[in-house]
Amino acid sequence: MVGGLAHHWLGNIRLDFRQDEQLIKKRLRGLGYLPKSLDAKVVFILAGFGIIGALVGVFTAVNIPTMALMTYIGIVVLGTGAIILLRRNYRGPISWKGLAGIGLLSSFNKGISGGGYGPLVTGGQIISGRETRSSVGSTTVAETAVCFVGFLGYMLIKGDIFWSLAAATSIGSIIASPFAALTVRKINSAKLKIIIGFSTVALGTYILLKTFVF
Repeated sequence: MVGGLAHHWLGNIRLDFRQDEQLIKKRLRGLGYLPKSLDAKVVFILAGFGIIGALVGVFTAVNIPTMALMTYIGIVVLGTGAIILLRRNYRGPISWKGLAGIGLLSSFNKGISGGGYGPLVTGGQIISGRETRSSVGSTTVAETAVCFVGFLGYMLIKGDIFWSLAAATSIGSIIASPFAALTVRKINSAKLKIIIGFSTVALGTYILLKTFVF
C-alpha cells in the first residue's frame, strides 16, 4: 500500500477511481462500475481477477508438492523475463483479456507460494505494450488487494502465521517502498525495461537452481 501511494505521488501512475460515466454508458449501458484513469482501470482488472486467483492458489498450496510448486514458479518467471527482453521494443494496444488472464495466473502464483506475482504482472503488462513505469506502479497497487485476500485465506485454513517474520518483512518493505518508487521515476524507461527483464530472468533462474541444485 505504501509503495502504491508512493508511485501515485511521484507521478509514475495516475489513480483516479471516480466513475467513468462515458465508458459506463457506452460499454455497460449505464450499469456497473469502471474507474476513470487508465492506471486505475488496470488496477481494477488485476485486483478483481487477482482476488479469485489468490483464493484458488491458497486452497491449492496445501495440497501440492513443494518441488512441483517451485519448478512451476521458476519456469513461469524465467519465461516472462525472457519474453520481456525479446519484446522490449514492442508497442501496442492493451489487451484487457490478457490483463485479466495475467491477473488470474499471477495471483494464483501468489496464493500458492507467497511470491511470483510482481515479476509476472509487471512483465505481462510490459509485454502487452504498457509503459514500464505505469506497469510497475499498477502492479504494486493491485498486489495490495491480492496479498490481503491471500493472507485472509491462509488465516482461515491454517492460522499459523509467523508474526515476528511478518513484522520484520513489513517494516523493511515500508522503508524501501518510497525509495523504490523514486528509483523507478528517475531511471530511463527503456533502461528500466531491460533491468526488469534481466532481473526477472535472474529470479526465475535462481528459483530453479535453488529447487534442483542447492
